[in-house]
Amino acid sequence: MPGTLYLIPNTLGPVDIPLQEDGTPHPLDAIIPREVQAVAARLDYFVAENAKTTRAFLKLLGSCQALSKPIQEIGIAELNVNTDASALPALLAPLREGRDGGLISEAGVPAVADPGANLVRMAHQHGIQVRPLVGPSSLLLAVMASGLNGQSFAFNGYLPTDADARSKRIRQLEDRSRKEKQTQLLIETPYRNAAMLEALSSHCQSNTLVCVATDLSLQTESVRTQTAGQWKAALAAGKGPDFHKKPTVFLLLAD
Repeated sequence: MPGTLYLIPNTLGPVDIPLQEDGTPHPLDAIIPREVQAVAARLDYFVAENAKTTRAFLKLLGSCQALSKPIQEIGIAELNVNTDASALPALLAPLREGRDGGLISEAGVPAVADPGANLVRMAHQHGIQVRPLVGPSSLLLAVMASGLNGQSFAFNGYLPTDADARSKRIRQLEDRSRKEKQTQLLIETPYRNAAMLEALSSHCQSNTLVCVATDLSLQTESVRTQTAGQWKAALAAGKGPDFHKKPTVFLLLAD
């Protein structure tokens, strides 16, 4: 019998590890359920978007759960945007031989805006059971906290970096939002957050709602929704959000 592919949620950013046990709940418990932690802790094979961040997650996990093996003995194979499709069968080989494995993203849930989706599809093709586990999704958390339409929303990934192409895309998304009454979600490389918000406030109509959701589920979390016109005035007054180099989800909803 083949093993099971567990989809392991990662944290959305750094979580402090207590220096000593004092009886208080571990910070990880507020983000990832203990039952999910226990599943991840017993696995000794992971397919990861980034091996380094996966080892950091295992270190964090090991501070509140007993790992199956020392971290250096746990198998971690990388699957990222540069991985060729021809490499996928080898990544699934341990599971086809009966070994359970975990798929883990660099942050948040795997296979959503993540190259792991291709591995999940192949797992289904080979009759490997896929088990998604509960954990933080920045996209769903942002929709929940934004106050925008949660009945109909679409994730659009990254917008073009070229200023003209980006402004054109923003207007397209705003028009789609207006016609379909649909919340539009997008993300940006964290060091470009300021440029993205400036573009949204400049190219959206002044009454379009724009939400900026930063460091979701972390102690530095910040969620703020206001009109594009209000954002434009705030930026002009030097009162923009504190989101430089911080993972952020942007949402817009046109009236």
